[in-house]
Amino acid sequence: MTTLSPENSLSARQSASFILVKRKPSIDKTEWDSFFDENGHLAKSRDFICVNILERGLHTLVRTEAWKFLTGYYSWQSSQDERLTVDSKRRKNYEALCQMYEKIQPLLENLHQNFIETRNTIKYQQGFHEMVMLFQLLVECDHETFWLFQFFLQKMEHSCVINIGVGKNLDTLNNLITFLDPVFAEHLKGKGAGAVQSLFPWFCLCFQRAFKSFDDVWRLWEVLLTGKPCRNFQVLVAYSLLQMVRDQVLQESMSGDDILLACNKLIDLDADELISAACVVYAELIQKDVPRPLKDFFL
Repeated sequence: MTTLSPENSLSARQSASFILVKRKPSIDKTEWDSFFDENGHLAKSRDFICVNILERGLHTLVRTEAWKFLTGYYSWQSSQDERLTVDSKRRKNYEALCQMYEKIQPLLENLHQNFIETRNTIKYQQGFHEMVMLFQLLVECDHETFWLFQFFLQKMEHSCVINIGVGKNLDTLNNLITFLDPVFAEHLKGKGAGAVQSLFPWFCLCFQRAFKSFDDVWRLWEVLLTGKPCRNFQVLVAYSLLQMVRDQVLQESMSGDDILLACNKLIDLDADELISAACVVYAELIQKDVPRPLKDFFL
């Protein structure tokens, strides 16, 4: 891969930052409706819509319907009539699952003495209860909450799940720091040993606690759902968060616990600014000769 000159690299970083921080108004209901023809088929390409969501975001009144496309609840190729049919099937399937669970729950409780306690502990420790709350606020019906959240996890390659994606995200974050910021990486290998691995709540909660409002959380999540500007964008977001404390960590020669404390103080952030910072990292990344593991993960 050809490396661009410093001047071009700087220009790319400035452009990425300007587009997202000083973005156009979000996609409102009128514009969203204009994306469809008279039969409800999308008249714009999926790529066009996803790029616009990355750069501009969605208005609150559009988010619920748009997320059904972004998660795969609806097919991008579906008509309005087909979507009505899909919604009916989703509701019936959810009700069938609930009925099945009600039948087998007593059996599970009898066979496994600590079933209820274990179930509740797993949901609490994973952080899913906090994430599901935002989906409940986003849609009206229980079946929509259930399917949207399930499809969200699938779309995110289960990056929020402790035993599946979280460890991979943390390992890649370590590799990314080593590749892009060797000085910081060297410090983390010494005094900061274990600090990055302790940041697993960022991924478990998909950065939910870092923002000042639910709108900011939704804003980031919808960008992650677009797959733009790359796969596994959440790791670039985490890298950008770490860069916010980097100078302080190095200047004060912080140890692992102090680094973690500094990271936990990263709250009330603006989603657009964080997305912009992560896009700058991506712009820097694609201009370098990226080693195979990172290339396969992002590119």
